[in-house]
Amino acid sequence: MKVVIQRVSQASVTIEGQVIGEIANGYMILLGIEHDDNKNDIIWLIKKIINLRVFGDEDGKMNKSIRDVEGSILLISQFTLHASTKKGNRPSFIKAARPQQAIPLYESFIASLIEEGINVQTGEFGGDMKVSLINDGPVTIIIDSKNKV
Repeated sequence: MKVVIQRVSQASVTIEGQVIGEIANGYMILLGIEHDDNKNDIIWLIKKIINLRVFGDEDGKMNKSIRDVEGSILLISQFTLHASTKKGNRPSFIKAARPQQAIPLYESFIASLIEEGINVQTGEFGGDMKVSLINDGPVTIIIDSKNKV
């Protein structure tokens, strides 16, 4: 699994002109699921995400977690994070999990965040979404569960 985490002061996702998910302070996370991902990838990533200290403390240093600031998460499924551009100019998505595998993992990822006490808003898996955000900082971090070391 791969995530792109952006610290935001606000973010929203719209489908056909309707806002379906919206947050203020927190993370907008793009989640890409590979065909060989499993529950262990979710557990590891959730721990990283909720403990990541990228919010400012009283001295303005990045020292607080999303829990510390009572932030929210807007989670968007994003199979294109697993694009391969090695050959030619048209990306290949061969590593991305197919929906029958990815949807249960996506739903489990959401449930795991909620179990941790995080307010989670989402897009629509496979939907044609328009994502809007104000990247605070900007702070953008990429984490891949295949690179744990």
